[in-house]
Amino acid sequence: MAEKAAKKTERKKQKTPQTLVIVESPAKAKTIEKYLGPGYMVKASMGHLIDLPKSRMAIDVDNNFQPEYITVRGRAKLLKELQTDAKKSGQVLLASDNDREGEAIAWHLRRAILSKYDVPIQRIVFNEITPNAIREAVKHPMEIDESKVNAQKARRVLDRLVGYNLSPLLWKKVKNGLSAGRVQSVALRLICEREAEVENFIPEEYWSLDADFKKGRSQFTAQLVLFEGKKPEMKNEETVRSIIEKIRDGKFVVSDLKTMEKTIKPKPPFTTSKLQQAAANRLNFTSRKTMQIAQQLYEGVNIGSDRIGLITYMRTDSVRISPVALEDARDFISKNYPEELPDAPITYSVEKKAQDAHEAIRPTYVSYTPDSIKEYLTKEQLKLYTIIWERFVSSQMKNAKSRTSTFEISSGSAVFRVNSTRIFEKGFYRAMKLLVSREEKEKALPEMNVGEEVSVVDFHSEQHFTQGPARYTDASIVKMLEEKGIGRPSTYAPIISVLIDRYYVSRSNRQLVPTQLGRMINEIFVEYFPDIIDVNFTASVENELDQVEENKVSWPEMIGGFFFPFKKQVDVVMEQLGSKKGALDEPTDYVCELCGKPMLKKLGRFGFFLACSGFPECRNTRSIPLAKCPRPGCNGEIVARRIKGRSKEFYGCTNYPECDFISHFKPINAYCPKCGQFLVEKYDKKNGSFKSCINPDCDYLHTQDEEVISAADRKEE
Repeated sequence: MAEKAAKKTERKKQKTPQTLVIVESPAKAKTIEKYLGPGYMVKASMGHLIDLPKSRMAIDVDNNFQPEYITVRGRAKLLKELQTDAKKSGQVLLASDNDREGEAIAWHLRRAILSKYDVPIQRIVFNEITPNAIREAVKHPMEIDESKVNAQKARRVLDRLVGYNLSPLLWKKVKNGLSAGRVQSVALRLICEREAEVENFIPEEYWSLDADFKKGRSQFTAQLVLFEGKKPEMKNEETVRSIIEKIRDGKFVVSDLKTMEKTIKPKPPFTTSKLQQAAANRLNFTSRKTMQIAQQLYEGVNIGSDRIGLITYMRTDSVRISPVALEDARDFISKNYPEELPDAPITYSVEKKAQDAHEAIRPTYVSYTPDSIKEYLTKEQLKLYTIIWERFVSSQMKNAKSRTSTFEISSGSAVFRVNSTRIFEKGFYRAMKLLVSREEKEKALPEMNVGEEVSVVDFHSEQHFTQGPARYTDASIVKMLEEKGIGRPSTYAPIISVLIDRYYVSRSNRQLVPTQLGRMINEIFVEYFPDIIDVNFTASVENELDQVEENKVSWPEMIGGFFFPFKKQVDVVMEQLGSKKGALDEPTDYVCELCGKPMLKKLGRFGFFLACSGFPECRNTRSIPLAKCPRPGCNGEIVARRIKGRSKEFYGCTNYPECDFISHFKPINAYCPKCGQFLVEKYDKKNGSFKSCINPDCDYLHTQDEEVISAADRKEE
């Protein structure tokens, strides 16, 4: 009897309908399915299955801007599979990301499934992919947030209306195939305005004077800060020499000593923008790369036999931490850094209003230290996880304290100054390796007292030029966008990527530089659409979208207030703006090897190239030569090349495969005065951009201050 009852129970279990959970990505599905076990089937929608068509605007302007949604091309089969899986299930849980895009994906899926089958459908959300978080979410399903869906719909419709009205304008007036975006155009304006500041800046020469002093066996360097009672103005070398002559034989004594202690507070855990900035500055990651790797860490990594999401959701503008995570962090600190545990948890707040839908970015399990799991991560995953882990743990530790000693050494009216900073209470620095502050770097000085004499070893001066404004980098443009209220955590990386993909901006030594095409488009927009690409206007649109999400504003009303004046202006510009097609084409001295006609320098998708002026009869094109090939006996030229499917360029010889010369550094229009081979521009953190000879056997390195022979000078020789 017992055996029959057991079999009957087993048959009932088998008949219990499964629960279908739909997430966005296969990696996430794999992790979550492992946590939920039998009775659950987890499938991935691969992002949006239903969206606006690409071939037309698909917005009914006369009917409250209603969008015309279709199944995304190539996704019909997957949608049908999910519908079939839903039919076989007892319930469906939609587990797309907990943001506007994720809510819209869930909303579209719900409509698509219910259009075929009547099955209970609810929404679940979570901030981290861990067993407890997933099981807790499944216990508390909810309804789809219609207000959040409306906010996504409003952004999508607004961007579509802008793009599908401005793009045809660019096709007709500038170049076929161009496109324009609402937020990206504002970012382009910021980059172009900064470039104008860089170009208009006139550097001024100035000099600094240092002295090497010696006390006992210790030697140190101090800088001249006062001369004849004021800050020295040393605009040329003659002034410096004059000062040295006046003080060379003087007696130098320690004239002043000041000591100052400083409390250094830990920083809050990362938000999206702060993570992108730190990854750019510390790891040289682009914003796109940072978010790609963060996505991998969030969705799940195999740690031995377990699969675990290592960090919380990576799109957030909040610094809030859950009570459970705070407790875990404090427990970890008490065991590993007990002397650095504060009496109470540290709370943080952001200056501007945050959506606060998610916590800050943090490790899901603080016990998974970077060292303990490094064998399971790629090199890049480990770097990003390390700075996230360090930032979170250190945020709950005691302050650090530093002591700065400032010595002034005088001779007559000359005063030299040197500082020495020492961290005497390490505090939160104990948990940090990659995110070490500059203040932790110590400079040792000998013990000195006021009135003591020190001897001068030597004087040395250095020429400088005032530095103009720096071009934007991924880190600084994200910081600016956040400060101006432009975009949201999910849009920072795409904004930069779109500008680069469209060749409106190029990345040179980590700096964002507008191309000629980008400048032309920006000039048109600034002249004819100043309001649309105004920073304050764009920020106000973001605020209105937030109000839509808070159910305070009707999204069609919001769109209407913007669109009709905008469309009227587009029509006016279409009539008034003259054609600029071909404005970027330049005649060259190159001749087409096929028909003998002159070649033109033209702008394409990946930059400039040479094209025959006999087009369309002759369609010959080739890359623009950048330098002569340095290989002995080779008469080829160095051109930019690109591996299919990759955007990064390298530089190779036109005689490939006979000549296999390759450089990963771009040649510049200058040559080495020592060996005659071309120079390339390199970059490192210490020197910034600097010139270097391509010849590995040449020991002549070139900095920005060294003279080079330009290509024009070589021709004259």
